[in-house]
Amino acid sequence: MARSEQGPNKIGRIGLWTTVVTLAVSVWLIAAATDAQAQTFSVIHSFTGGGDGSNPTIGVTLDRGGNLYGGTSLGGNTSEYCGPTCGMVFKMAHAGSGWIYYPLYLFTGQDGAAGGHLIFGPNGSLYGIGGTYAYNLRPPATRCSSFLCEWNDTVDWTFCCGIYSAGGLTFDQAGNMYGADEFAGYINHCSGGLGCGYIFQLVPGSGGWTENVIYEFHGTDGAHPTSGVIVDQAGNLYGTTAGLYGGDGNGNVFELTPSGAGYWNETILYSFQGGSDGEFPTGGVIFDSEGNLYGAASTGGANNGGTVFELTPANGGWSFNLLFSLNGTGLWQGGVTSSLIMDSAGNLYGTESYNGAHNLGSVFKLTHMNGGWRYTSLHDFTGGSDGAYPQGSLVMDSSGNLYGTTFAGGNTGANCSVGYNYQCGVVFEITP
Repeated sequence: MARSEQGPNKIGRIGLWTTVVTLAVSVWLIAAATDAQAQTFSVIHSFTGGGDGSNPTIGVTLDRGGNLYGGTSLGGNTSEYCGPTCGMVFKMAHAGSGWIYYPLYLFTGQDGAAGGHLIFGPNGSLYGIGGTYAYNLRPPATRCSSFLCEWNDTVDWTFCCGIYSAGGLTFDQAGNMYGADEFAGYINHCSGGLGCGYIFQLVPGSGGWTENVIYEFHGTDGAHPTSGVIVDQAGNLYGTTAGLYGGDGNGNVFELTPSGAGYWNETILYSFQGGSDGEFPTGGVIFDSEGNLYGAASTGGANNGGTVFELTPANGGWSFNLLFSLNGTGLWQGGVTSSLIMDSAGNLYGTESYNGAHNLGSVFKLTHMNGGWRYTSLHDFTGGSDGAYPQGSLVMDSSGNLYGTTFAGGNTGANCSVGYNYQCGVVFEITP
């Protein structure tokens, strides 16, 4: 049963800013490992840890008007349910040559969290998962009389256990939602007594939403789906399992198809071997226009930085193609930990969490040419005002500009991340 949340997290009650305008702060000339390309890198918001929140982990979402939406893991309300703070959802809108930042909703600890990538649903409202909740956010029903108007939050479903999935939710053509929980389930031999994870379906009805657990992992068939799922035109689901704990292997790419009896059947499309193919694909997969799948392994590969791969349908199965081995630090999950994106020309873009020239993360492009792939570094984070440790997937607007977030860096005078001197993170833009 859905319920609405208002009142306790009222924006005006904690004295948030009315406007914050951030302009492009610097221009960088980027030298790539295998290509050189001039890019303009700009920090369009540097979090302060005050009313604007801090330490984003889920990237940003783009609407048709070019506005950005994202969430912070910290900041906002102080609540007994949250620990230090509960986190919040924000919006950024163009303002001349700069941007206006303002908060949309402050979580209370009983209505959600910025734990998974935000998406727009068929009704135009924002949907997300985090904490133990699936929720949607929408503008006030009546015209807003001030610059700052808090959006309304409705909890669509309360899960039995905490949701751990950066991939967020996915809609099918019938309006059902799908997502993943990395550690839930009754098969508890995967992670020190925690579950191996499961894939769920939320079905809308006149009385609200109903949850169906459509597949539960057992360890031998994969474990710990960290990035949600995607849906093809036939309604089949595709995703990855990270296989990080308890001897559950190196991860896999899977497909789920409806069985007709409520539960779904799994087909493992590829199991990682932990060699040159990489291991631990914590990011999800994406389709191209021809039905091929693309993804990344977060570590392993020839250069210890993870890999980028393609799966193509072949002879009733799928063929694995290694596209590129990233240079890395050898750190666990040092490479790509979020889903890639693809432009209209078939080029791939992604972020590396720890790799890059300074071991603080990078943004890269893979260009398909001459039967291979050329790597271009678009930005290597330094840990200063430009940020560090990018989190979440990138988004690209109609002009080819890229947007994303970093968990750390930015406001160098702050200390936002509890227990670490990581500063507060940034929202960035890269223009071609």
